[in-house]
Amino acid sequence: MDQDVARTLGELERKLLELERTLHTMSGESEPLTATTVSATAASAVSGRPITSEPVWRTRIVDETIEQAEPPAPARVEPPPTAASLATAPSPPSPSPSPSPSPSPSSPSPPRAPQPPSSPQPPRAAQPPTPAELLRFRDRLERTTRELTDDYDELLGRLSYAAVSTPAGPTISFARGAPSLDIVDVEGLRDAAVRAFESDPAGTTAYGTSVGYPRLRSWIADRHGVEPERVLVTNGSMQADAFLFEQLVRSGDEVIVERPTYDRTLLSLRGRGAKVHAVELQPDGIDTEALADLLTRPSGAARPTLAHIIPNFQNPAGYTLSYEKRGRLLELAADHGFMVFEDDPYVELRFSGETLPTMLSMDPERVVYASSFSKTVCPGIRVGYLVGPPDLIAAVGQLATNTYISPNMVSQSIVYEFCASGAIERSIETVKAALAERAQALANALRSELADAEFVLPQGGYFMWVTLPQGADVNALFRAAAERGVSFVKGTDFLLEGGENTLRLAYSGVTPEQIDTGIARLAEAYRSL
Repeated sequence: MDQDVARTLGELERKLLELERTLHTMSGESEPLTATTVSATAASAVSGRPITSEPVWRTRIVDETIEQAEPPAPARVEPPPTAASLATAPSPPSPSPSPSPSPSPSSPSPPRAPQPPSSPQPPRAAQPPTPAELLRFRDRLERTTRELTDDYDELLGRLSYAAVSTPAGPTISFARGAPSLDIVDVEGLRDAAVRAFESDPAGTTAYGTSVGYPRLRSWIADRHGVEPERVLVTNGSMQADAFLFEQLVRSGDEVIVERPTYDRTLLSLRGRGAKVHAVELQPDGIDTEALADLLTRPSGAARPTLAHIIPNFQNPAGYTLSYEKRGRLLELAADHGFMVFEDDPYVELRFSGETLPTMLSMDPERVVYASSFSKTVCPGIRVGYLVGPPDLIAAVGQLATNTYISPNMVSQSIVYEFCASGAIERSIETVKAALAERAQALANALRSELADAEFVLPQGGYFMWVTLPQGADVNALFRAAAERGVSFVKGTDFLLEGGENTLRLAYSGVTPEQIDTGIARLAEAYRSL
């Protein structure tokens, strides 16, 4: 079954490549662009086989559009029969004799002579598809592929140590950034749901407003020390990201990102036609001096609209932006006129080191802040939010209205009750204790089993970035690890280029015992190359 899923996702990617070639052929460009890469990491991980990329020109999904380009062969038109042909045509065999009915008082009418059939209309020539039709179909196909891949990734993450058969035993997944069920406060969520329907049944079950459930909006505003007009609550933080990018980024706009950065951010920005500048990430955050050089170089200086930064326990690297670099980044933003998007879903999950102020608190007019309850409550609750200047939040609120009228009031009401009762603080402490133990177990296992690996022990969050010696082939390692029942995400997924010797390991969904076994298998896969 897993190999069937892998083949399906691979086929979808081939269809996207196929459409790209068709579009570029129609536009007269000599070299087709590479299709947007939709992660098939999860599918390849469980199949243990690379997804091939050879073109398959005729496929069912694409045929519904592409086949219009080839008019069907004209139907054969039979000439009408002539009197002579009718006279010489063989008679049909006589039926078996049967009893004759009683004669009717009136004689039946004589049989009518056969009439020649009317001449059929010539078939209407099919119109070839326009580039706009193909682009619309490609967008639909990309969305479908992303949705299927995300759903499969989510299922793979939930499997964790479940019974996925491999030669080495059940698969251990370091791929998905999600907590294991044992650190989710299921009882607290159940109690919060009961309270939500008891205390505010009308608000919980209504459409609500585009800016979110009012009680939760006020709670978030108090948490950040701002007015509620600066807060918009969304269906997950990725929805918040999408709204913000739609409001601030146009095709051709320049955007700063970290290198590496979250793969969905790269996908979203490139899908909007942004010109992405990736600035190297260091253990204490983005290289602000390299960014300053990029902004001030004599020729071709960058003129960004936005800088996307994950300041705490960054995904995928696990690094944290230092206080000094936070201040320097805000200085550069003020000097060069761009907004800072502080994407901060892991901020509450610090298990060592000093808590740092948000950039939002340092410059509330230049920073738009996003966070999520997926990491502190549970991923399935799908509640995130934005905090920013009132005018910007109002504009994003109008986008939300046009998109879905209002977000999920039931989820947001439950989250509010969970937060207002104090359950969220207890949940955060439970999650932090588990993550601290798992991060240390991962570091110990890597030092013991994979001495070539370079990494920085995170101070919080879900992820660890691992660098292998130059020349290591993470693609080959990915396949070898899958054969031994281990999955991870290749570093190349988080980079515009390079990273062939890097990988991301998520420790949030695996126990220390699973970590020890999984890293031993990974080391065995590495030694086999």
